[in-house]
Amino acid sequence: MQMLPAIDLIGGQSVRLKQGDYAQRDLINADPVAQAQKFAAAGMTDLHLVDLDGAKAGTPKNTAVIAKILAATDLDVEVGGGIRTLAAIEQYLQLGVKRVILGSVVLTNPELARTALQKFGPDAITIGLDCRDGKVATAGWLETSSAQVDDVLAAMRTAGARRFVVTDIAKDGMLAGPNVALLQRLQTAFPDVTIVASGGMHTPADLDQLAAAGLRAAIVGKALAAGTITLADLRERMDA
Repeated sequence: MQMLPAIDLIGGQSVRLKQGDYAQRDLINADPVAQAQKFAAAGMTDLHLVDLDGAKAGTPKNTAVIAKILAATDLDVEVGGGIRTLAAIEQYLQLGVKRVILGSVVLTNPELARTALQKFGPDAITIGLDCRDGKVATAGWLETSSAQVDDVLAAMRTAGARRFVVTDIAKDGMLAGPNVALLQRLQTAFPDVTIVASGGMHTPADLDQLAAAGLRAAIVGKALAAGTITLADLRERMDA
């Protein structure tokens, strides 16, 4: 599997939220650049970054620290949070970001998402689908739409998307295990795309369960900070 340690950014620092609640946050590392370097030193090749300030504001807010992480490591970095214009996508790609994650804009401006996929290609654009009871949430999870995750995924797949980060908000940051049923169902229904499992990882057994269910990529955030999953656990399960 592809293993992606995660860093969530608020005010240039690495934090974790519980169920997407900005009021329930823990400081993980005041120096996310050092945190990313630690991931790289442990043999990680990928990094999942979320600009939480950007997700809330609707425009990138932590670009400076993201640029420092890119300069300080050789990690393949994917970034999400508040990316709602072609200019913002282009800026990140020019900085050296490998994949830009489009979330809320997929619902609020699907034409922009389609244009981005055509202009930058499916390798550079990932679709982020944050789910609450099977429906897609937007605006940094502050709002829930009426759109079903399957329908949005199908529409974006038709537009050319081939990589989707799927997060069950109820599981995120709770260390209670991922929503394997949802993730497996989507991966089975759309076998030609990569469903990236996100939210709820707690132990290495969760990663093994996802792999057995046919998932090919997983994001691990809070479990790393809590120590219930180690970087060595991720390295052991990474694709050779």
